[in-house]
Amino acid sequence: MMWLGFRFDRSVCCFVMGEILLKRKQLVAQVAAGLTSAILAATLIACTSQVGGDVMATVDGRKIFRSDVDKYYDNQVASAQQAPLGEQATALRLNILHQMIDDEILMRRAEKLGLLATDEEVERKYNEIKSPFSQQEFDQRLKDKKITLADFKRDIRRSLTVEKVMNKEVSSKINVTDQDVTDYYNAHKAEFNLIEPQYHLAQILVTTQPTPQTKNVANKAQNDAEARKKIQMIQNRLDSGEDFASVAMNLSEQPETAQNGGDLGFVPESSLKGDKTAFDAINKLKPGQYSTVLVVADPNSHQIFGYRVVRLISKEVAGQRELKDPRVQQAIREQLRDRKEQLLKAAYYEVIRDEAKVENFYAEQILKRTGSTK
Repeated sequence: MMWLGFRFDRSVCCFVMGEILLKRKQLVAQVAAGLTSAILAATLIACTSQVGGDVMATVDGRKIFRSDVDKYYDNQVASAQQAPLGEQATALRLNILHQMIDDEILMRRAEKLGLLATDEEVERKYNEIKSPFSQQEFDQRLKDKKITLADFKRDIRRSLTVEKVMNKEVSSKINVTDQDVTDYYNAHKAEFNLIEPQYHLAQILVTTQPTPQTKNVANKAQNDAEARKKIQMIQNRLDSGEDFASVAMNLSEQPETAQNGGDLGFVPESSLKGDKTAFDAINKLKPGQYSTVLVVADPNSHQIFGYRVVRLISKEVAGQRELKDPRVQQAIREQLRDRKEQLLKAAYYEVIRDEAKVENFYAEQILKRTGSTK
């Protein structure tokens, strides 16, 4: 679930520092680029005002309809190269329904605590998410994900409500002491010894191929000429002072990074040296600066398949990082807090689930009708 935090990666433990500073910004970017199936699935709850359709489950008497499950099922499989069939499709629906049940339980809890998100909070978050896009771009994103504006705002309300409940019931009760940080550092000191320099990078990529798997299909470059024209337009927008992350979200064609503002994380120096031209350009940058347009080509055939602009967020030199470094302390504190938060939230869900009356009719059907796929 989105609110369970992130998995700490020891390979970049040492330098998560820039990553941590961008964490909140990336979360907003993820939702904005968003409307991705991962976030939608994490914030699903049944629309209790809906009528008609089969009831797949109830939570304290509140109905979850098949049409709601199918809506989010369609959203998740929309971008898949091959739609799931048979047992895979059944398992996906069952997983979506499980998430919807959990979220409905949490919404019931929010009502009791008086923590439901207000209309004002929803509109504020909606405007924040929409701000990097033109109206046409935003409408296209909704269309691509097969959801309405009402669906999207409802998901925002649920997401904000979940965050408020978890902050009150779990996050506010977590405490990581200085001794906890010291103990972790002493036990994992080798993790904070970089054997080579690390570059924290972000990029905006434009490809020359009209592949449907890329990001930002609405303004996708279809050939080399269009790719060169688009990357030059991107360079001009950056030179005019536009925010790199926002441009990446709107125009980059790399699915893995566009939703996070183009963030590539930390890249070892040895990995960059494979492309001498790119390495030389990046090595000349100061933190916050971005490169000129760089060609992306096959190292063997030299065939060009894209163009990119790379931004240097930070650079970490090789060597041991000491505990007194505030960034080391912050990285450790974030990791320990996330671990505790994941554990406590998992336990919290179990407790509130035990207190709720849940009837999962779809699960019962699967047991009774072996092999059913619908």
